[in-house]
Amino acid sequence: MNKRMWTGALLLAAALVATGCGGSKDGGDSAPENGQSPAAGGADRTITVNAKNFEFDQKEIRVKQGETITLTLNSTQGNHGLKIDGYGEEVKNGGSVTFTADKAGEFKFYCSVMCGAGHADMTGKLIVE
Repeated sequence: MNKRMWTGALLLAAALVATGCGGSKDGGDSAPENGQSPAAGGADRTITVNAKNFEFDQKEIRVKQGETITLTLNSTQGNHGLKIDGYGEEVKNGGSVTFTADKAGEFKFYCSVMCGAGHADMTGKLIVE
């Protein structure tokens, strides 16, 4: 029984590593250099973050309190997610999430998909002014 449990755990761990950062994905359209662009009317903002093994292209994202943010995550290498502490918002590879930046302060964001040896280094901060 104990041997089966360990075998299952090892197979699960191998599957998680295989679907993490080791893969690759061809990039599509490129985002503006800083990944941030105002939407129509100036009240909303679209932000695109590109992720690769093992980093985000933006370590810091600044927004105004009260802005509605649409955050898109593109993985140019491997599979990644982005989760923002304090907001509970999460976006995964190729997806978008829209939320209102209603809390001022600094909020850590990090990769939410286990992606390999450099996973813990995939962090940044959202600054809401």
